[in-house]
This record gives sequence, C-alpha cells and structure tokens, in this order.
Amino acid sequence: MTSRAAVLRRGLPIWTVAALWTLALGLWGLSRQHSVWRDEAATWLVAVRPAGEIRHLLTHVDAVHGLYYLLMHGLFGWFGPSITTLRLPSVLATAVAAACVAVIGRRLAGPWAALGGGMVFGLLPAVQFHLQEGRPYALVAAGAGISTLLLVNLLQGRGRGTYWVAYGGTVLVCALLNWLSLLILPAHLVTLVRTRAGHGTWVRWAAASAAAVAGALPLILFSRGQSGQVAWIPPLTWHMLIGPAVLLTIGGLGALLDRPRKDPQRESPSQEGPHREGRLSVAAVGLPLLAVPQLGLIGLSLAKPLFLDRYVLFSMLGLALLIGAGLETAVRAASPRIPGAARWLGPALIAVSVVALLPQALATRSPGSRVDDVLAMTADVRRLKGPGTAVLFVPAERRDTKLVSPDAFTGLRDIALTRSPQESGTLKGVEADPARIRGAMLAQRRILLVTDSPDVARPPAGRRDRVKAAVLKKYFTVVADERVRGRRVTLYERLGAARPSPGSAR
Repeated sequence: MTSRAAVLRRGLPIWTVAALWTLALGLWGLSRQHSVWRDEAATWLVAVRPAGEIRHLLTHVDAVHGLYYLLMHGLFGWFGPSITTLRLPSVLATAVAAACVAVIGRRLAGPWAALGGGMVFGLLPAVQFHLQEGRPYALVAAGAGISTLLLVNLLQGRGRGTYWVAYGGTVLVCALLNWLSLLILPAHLVTLVRTRAGHGTWVRWAAASAAAVAGALPLILFSRGQSGQVAWIPPLTWHMLIGPAVLLTIGGLGALLDRPRKDPQRESPSQEGPHREGRLSVAAVGLPLLAVPQLGLIGLSLAKPLFLDRYVLFSMLGLALLIGAGLETAVRAASPRIPGAARWLGPALIAVSVVALLPQALATRSPGSRVDDVLAMTADVRRLKGPGTAVLFVPAERRDTKLVSPDAFTGLRDIALTRSPQESGTLKGVEADPARIRGAMLAQRRILLVTDSPDVARPPAGRRDRVKAAVLKKYFTVVADERVRGRRVTLYERLGAARPSPGSAR
C-alpha cells in the first residue's frame, strides 16, 4: 500500500485527476444531439431577457432561482446563448464537487478513498443527469462540497477565523441558488456531534449558520408566495422511498467499512485542545451528508409535496465519500494477503464501476433521457407552416419552443396570446379569455397546434385549453401530425361547413 500511495503522490494531485475525469464526463456528449428539455428552456428564455425584465419576472414566478438566472444572464451576455453556455457551468461545478470529495477522502481515509470517491461521484446516476443540465443543482453541489471541505479543515485545526466567514458565505450562496440546500446545516450539525467538537467550534458554527439562514430568509418567505409553481409535485408515496432506501443502505455499508485514518501530522491539535485520532472520519462526515438531507426532504414532503431528488443532489457527495472509504478499506485489507494488490485492486474496482455505469452514462446523454425536447420539432414547424397559418400552444407552457427558437415561428400568428412573457413578467405570457380564443380560432383557415405527445400529455386542465381542443375537434380536420421526443405538432384546416355562430360551440 505504501509503494502505491507513493506513486499516487508523485503524479498529479488526486483532486486534479478527479476534477479532470469529471470534466471529461461532462464534455462528452454535451449537446445531447442538440436537444434542450423544458426545464433548461426555462433557464434559456429567462437568461436572454434584460436584467430589468428578469427582476420583473421574479416578482411573479421563479424567485427561488433568481440568482441562478442572473448568473446565466451574465454568461449569455458574455459568451452568447448556446447549449454549451447553458450547460458548461454545471459541468465545471460538478468537477469542483468531485475535487472536494477527493480532498476530503484523502484527508480522512487515504489515497484510494480520494481517487475512488472523486471518480465515482461523476458516475452516480443522479449526478450524471445533472452534470449536463442547465439548472442550478450542480452549482449547489459544488458549494456543498466547498462548505464541507471548509468544515473538515476547521475540525482538523487547519482553518483560520476567515474560514468560518467563507463557510457561512458559501452556505448562503447555495441557499440563494436553492434554499433547500440549507438541509446541509443539520447534516454538518450531526458531524459536529459525532466528532465531539469543542464549545468554541459550536459557537462559531452556530454564528456562521445563523448568518446564512438570516441572509436566505427573505427569499424563503417571498418564494412561499409562489408555491403554486411546485403544485405539480405528487404527494409522497411508499414507492418514492425506494431510491432513498437504496442510497442509505449503500451509504451505511460504506460507513461500516470505513476505518478512520490515523495520521498525527494531519490530525494536528485544534485551537481547543488535542483532537482525538480517528474521531473525524469519512463516516462522520459522509453518512450525515448523505442521510440527513434525504430524510429531511422526506420529512418536509409529509407537510407539503416537495420530494424531488434534484433538490438534495448535494447529498451524493456523502455517498461518493462512503464508496471511496469502502474502496480504501478493501485495498488495505487485501494488501497484506495478496501480493501487489495495492497496485491493481483499486484500479480494477474503479474500472468495474465505470463499466457497470456505462449504460447509464449513454442513456443520460441521449435526448430521450428527458421528458421532452423543446427543439426537436422546430424543423417540422418550419415545414408545416404556411401563409395565413396561426399557432396555438396546449398547454400554454409549450410556448417555450417559440421563445427558445423564435426563427422557426416567424410568420405564425400566436392568436391566443394577449400579453407577451416579457411584458407580463411570466414564463408563458398571458392568454385571452376562452371566448376570445374561440372567436380567433374560428376566423382561421389553418392552425398549427404545438402540444405534448400522447405518451406524456395530460387532459386539458384549464378552460382555455378545453375550448381550444373542442373547437379544433368540431370545426377543423387534421392534415399533418408529427411526434418527436415528447412533443407533437399538428396542422389543422377548417372544415368546409358554414361559419358557425359565435355562441354555438361553447
């Protein structure tokens, strides 16, 4: 083990290897065959707006993502709107998170824990999904990794007072990106309990945590008024708990295998007295980081449905740390019994993990891995539209295709729209009342309908959408119908019947 560890130390720093590996994973298939799904489309259509319009939007919807939208607005302004600009921040953030896993694993367990945990992190299915996602969750994971590393430094007596300021600031930034990331604080609290932190450490941690919560509190209170945005999340059910149960089981096994590293040079005395060797371990850091956010989100979801794994993506840092610790223990246990095991066992286990997760990696990088593809049907729109054609969207949220690729809809009249998204400070705009929509439809000869494909479509929920469907069914006929990657484009033409009276088809 000693010779192999020496080889690892002579090469690139392990955190660099983990970061470069994760970066390569993120750049591989970054465009997903030039597809953008609906959540990323929301980021795109907000980020291209002027800053004043973004602030106007946030007073109505999506205040919880305000900081992220302003960040992407700046990046779009500097580098131009593109799929690369949309997704590269998440790739870089995930690489930073992997580097943090490697540094923590090296400090608390050893080189194989660092290499294994750092490389496995980017391969975890949930992480792979958000590795190439134009949303804030990977950035939150990077911030969680940084704050956890700062805490480990402070518990090992490496940090200064400014580290507490950096810790509180990092937690605050993460909360402004997604305030559910504050679930990391009870996870770190459990770590403090398990490591028997001194009174001074408790006081400083409480002060830093309180400052972060106080800074995020206005956003939390304001965003509660926009809670209708998450009304679509289903109530918690037993089958939704299978995933967390599997993760916690794997994490628990990793914690059982963890053997705290005893390194007097690295376990230096803290400001409050000697730090007992072995007290600070991967299990003490990683298991709470995995379990507490998962269990906390489940608890919150019992009061209000909020259970989406992306809200606690940062908990995968804990899982990666525990898997790395298990790898370190396996290599240490095998080295005295199997000659040369330290040279081949670690790489072999990492290679097996890569091969096992390769199908997941390939699936995640396909357009079919998401609910739908906003850009998939733009070619069909260009082909089917013609002079005098109007366009309708059911539901109105499917207007995102027009907003992300407006060139494809040039010449099409959006007959239901009365106020644009920019003017109304919304994501989808404001549509006319059902009677006006009906009248506008009956005045058309050709209507192009953009909606969901049947496999993901839901029955029309609002009165406007029901009127759209009823008028199309009674007074129009389908002349073309295309379905691709979760979206559907249907061209309708008016039947040859006489024009109906305004009140005959309500």
